[in-house]
Formats: sequence, C-alpha cells, structure tokens
Amino acid sequence: MGQSLSDEARPLSKEEIIADLAEKFARKCFEPLELYSFKDNFKSLADHEQNVRYLKEDTIARFLELPDILAVSPVVFHMLSYVGAFPFLQDAPVILGFEQMIMVVTIMTERYTKVLSKGASNRRKLLFKSLAVYDRKLSEIEKQHNGAGSPERNYNMHAPGFAVDEVGDDSEEDEVDDDELVLAALDSLDVNDAFKTGDSHAASTHGAMIPADNFRKLIMLLLLVSPLDAQENLSSYANRVSGSELEDLRVTAENILSAFVNAEKSPGITVVQFNKVLPSNFPFLFNGFNPLFEHFLFSKNLDLSKRKNSISGAISPTALRPPLLQDKGQILNLSVLSQLSFFISGNELFRRLRLLYSGSEAGFSMGSFETKVFNWRAPTILLVSGTRLSDAPRRGGSEGAFNESLPPKRFPDGSPPDRDRLIFGAFVRQPWRHTHRECFGGEDMLLFQLAPTHDVFPTSTLNRDYVAFAKPPTANPGINFGCPHPKQASRHESLRHLGPVSLVVDSSFEYGVFTHDYDARGGAFATSVSRKYNFQERFQVDEIEVWGCGGDEEARIQRERWEWEAREAEARRRINLGTGDIAADRALLEMAGLIGANRSGGSMA
Repeated sequence: MGQSLSDEARPLSKEEIIADLAEKFARKCFEPLELYSFKDNFKSLADHEQNVRYLKEDTIARFLELPDILAVSPVVFHMLSYVGAFPFLQDAPVILGFEQMIMVVTIMTERYTKVLSKGASNRRKLLFKSLAVYDRKLSEIEKQHNGAGSPERNYNMHAPGFAVDEVGDDSEEDEVDDDELVLAALDSLDVNDAFKTGDSHAASTHGAMIPADNFRKLIMLLLLVSPLDAQENLSSYANRVSGSELEDLRVTAENILSAFVNAEKSPGITVVQFNKVLPSNFPFLFNGFNPLFEHFLFSKNLDLSKRKNSISGAISPTALRPPLLQDKGQILNLSVLSQLSFFISGNELFRRLRLLYSGSEAGFSMGSFETKVFNWRAPTILLVSGTRLSDAPRRGGSEGAFNESLPPKRFPDGSPPDRDRLIFGAFVRQPWRHTHRECFGGEDMLLFQLAPTHDVFPTSTLNRDYVAFAKPPTANPGINFGCPHPKQASRHESLRHLGPVSLVVDSSFEYGVFTHDYDARGGAFATSVSRKYNFQERFQVDEIEVWGCGGDEEARIQRERWEWEAREAEARRRINLGTGDIAADRALLEMAGLIGANRSGGSMA
C-alpha cells in the first residue's frame, strides 16, 4: 500500500505532461475523421531516425505547398519548431514528432480555444516568440537607433521614424501575462506549481526581436494565404507569385512592414512594437494560418466518394466558386484585397465585393458618384489613390484654388519624398446619402491608409463628424471624413475646417488632403498608434473607387431602387394638371410635395 501511495504522489515528468496534453488536444480539438487524417498524413510524411518519426523542413514546405520564390520555408519551420515545444517553451527548438505536431496544428488553427480558458485565447504573444531571435548585436543596433533622438527633433523634409521605435516606459510586458497560454495549458492538466513557475519565465522577450527581412517574407505568405479555405490548395494561387502580381505582393508587404518598423533604420520588430501595432491595425493578420494548417486534418488517402450513399464523381468544393475579386480596379488588386482582410473580416471581402464606382470609368464628379453608389444598402469601401503635391504649391488654376481653400500647411509629409504614391480609404457600413446639416456614419466605420504606410484610424467618441457628402451651394463642397460639416456658402467662410484626423476630397475629385494632428489627440477618428507625430498629405487624385460589400441580393435591391426612382421621375415629368398655367401647376405640385425642395421633378413643359 505504501508503494501505491508513493506512485500516486510522484509528480509527472515533462514527457508525461506533453503526452497528456497532446492526447487532450487531439481528443477535444479534432473530430474523429480529422484525427484519423492527421495520423495518416504524419505517417506518410514522417522520416525515421533511431526509432524517432519526425517531419523535416522541406517535407512541411512541400506538404503546405509554400512557394519557393518567397523563401519563407525557414521562417515557418523556425516558428513551428518553437510552437511544437509547447508548453515547455524553454526546450525550443524541438524535433517535430507526432505529439509536437499535435501542438503545432492545435495552436496554428486556434483549435486550443475548445480546451483552454477564454482568457488564454490569444496566441499573439506566443507567435511573437516563435518568430523572434535573441541576438545581442541586433539589440545593440536597436538601442543605438532609439537613442538617436526623438522624432519631434528630427523633423525635416518629411516625417521621421515611428514612435513605437522610441524608448519608452512600456518596455517589456509582464512575463506571467506573456505566457498565459502556457499556464492555461498546465492548469488544464492540474500540473503542480513547480512547472508553472519554471516555464512562466523561461521564454523572456527581453532582447528578442523579429528580423525585418523574416517578417517581410512572412507577410508575403500571409497575404497569399489570407483567402485560403481548408480544402483549397495553395498551389491554386500560383499566378499570384509571378510577374506583376508578385511585384504587387512585394509592394504591399513593404507597406505593411512599415507600420511596425522603419526597415531602413531598424533591424527588427520588438515585442512592444508588435503588441502595440497588431491589435488595432492587423487584428486578423494571422487568420490565414488557420486554414493552411488545417490541411494536416484532411488526408488525400481518404476517399469519401467510395462511401455508401455518397455522390459519385463528387465535384470539388472550389470548382464552382466565383473569383476572389469579380471586378477589376486600378487601386484594388488581390494583394490590396488581402491587406484589407487584415483588419476587415474576410467574410465581407473575398468573393463579396462589387465595383460600384470608378472615377476613370464613370467620371470624376459627385454626380457620377451619387448615381453609382447611392441606394447600395450594404457596407461600402471607398479607396482614393493620388500623388503627393510638391511643397511649393502652384498659384492659380485648380491646384491653386484647392490650396487656397486649406489652412496654411503646418505639418510635414507623412513619408519620405521617394514614396509619394498614396492610398487612403474608408469602410462605411451605413448607406451613402446627402448631408445637408450633419454628418452620417457610425462608430463601426474605419478610416485607413494603405500606402506607402499601413495605418488604421478607428472612430472615437469625441464627436460624430464621420462622413459628409456636401454639394454646392455648401462652402467648400466635397466628400469629408472626420471634418465638421461644411456650412452654407458665405462671404466670410473661405477656408475648409479640417478635423484632427481627417480625409477630404474636393468636389471636382481632383485633389485631396489627409491630416493627422496627433497633438489634438483625435476627433471623430482616433490618432495613429504607431505614428505619434503630426503630418499632413496633400495630393492630386489619380483614382477613386467605391466597392460594395455584398452579393446578388444587395445588387438586386440597389437595381430595384434605381428602377423605382426612374419611374417616379418619369411620372413627375409627365404630370400636367391641364390649367394652362405652368407656374401655377408647379406651385400646386410643390405644395403636394411631388416636386421641389429635395424632390427632383422633371420639366412640365
């Protein structure tokens, strides 16, 4: 009996804990068919050495179909070798055996949320550690860069480096919080405190940094896999990693990377930068990993078509699917679409967007915009691209008139002179309409910049000056985001009122201005979390596009409203009361509310 009590009191070894956790993950996070497929895939892929079965880097790269041209395989394998050590992260890197791959697939697909507590549902910190390197030289370079001076003292021709590059009070986050997934996993097994204490401090982020070049490669992969489905092969996107589309992928990745770090001045991304930028600018950055690693849960050797009652010659689930982007735009391509999915849910974007308005096709005017966009009853995405205006503005002409309508420029440009192609946008959930006295929009909309730096400006509660669509005779008409609503034209109102964080496009759709007054601490939209300084971009508009989020049903509703308005206008045009006095007839119709005011009646002649 004494021996039995001694065995019960014996603490579990690391190997036993790993085996127990892997068994728990497999049993509770995978369906029986998925677990069977996982075992079959591992068996067919694994190499053998001294009775150890494991997966190699090139095996994983080949199975996931990672494109060679992205050179991302070493980055992914480094990450998986760390995640596979879960929950004993101090043992990383580990050989990716069966139990380690259970950890990898469970964490990379976020299936662990079925087992671990809700408070431990965030894998962001774990992913940072899996991508980081601990290099004293890199840390010294970063310290030298941070000590070079404050951005406010370095204002020159353009805005300086990012404020998250600065040394601040928010150095490293609390280490216990940093390992919340580990502690939750150990808690789920009722493991004693010795392991918890030892591991909560085992993988400190002090001195850790994600090399900029590694993160650039990973971003390109994430852009590629963001629309992926679990049963869709990555090789089906082969055309996106060649020619002009590969260049689009690289340019977009560079714009995203610049939100984290100035790659020309800093060698990598610290945990402070990572944790500040990711939640607000890229809440869905790693979502593409979920379907990518779910490929391990589908075995090609499992032919369900042979089962009883199955449909013979089953059609591939992706064979009849529409393209990711049904219409072609000059601003929105597949890479930019993936970029949008990093902060707008992909369920609202992929295979769901319709080009409602393009300035180059429909004409650069508020009238054309209104005709194409109004009556769309679902969310819309407005994109405007342009080229930065010179600091020596032209006098006279349309550019001179636009500059004269703005207050004197007090802030520098937001990016270096050689990066002068700008893309701004807004995600608007409310239908577009005329604004006569007050703005429209809601707290669920977003203002953002996509190039040359990615940035997202969510709404704030300071005011509700979200969107204005103001036509003449309003003073300084146009489309405004984040500005007080324009007043009626008067002799004394000559300058536009620009909000602290605002985007303005003039009524001719020729020029625009984006303002970021960080010192004002925001208005209708919050200030940037990464660029904690003032800047302003004045630009000549190259293209404006509005994309409707929705499917056939939304398009049908818009078409029916257009047809109804056309019938109403035709009916009003044909109305003739027969008095012979056109002026009297019009007065009666205005009294009835059929024409006049905000109703657009036709001619009575």
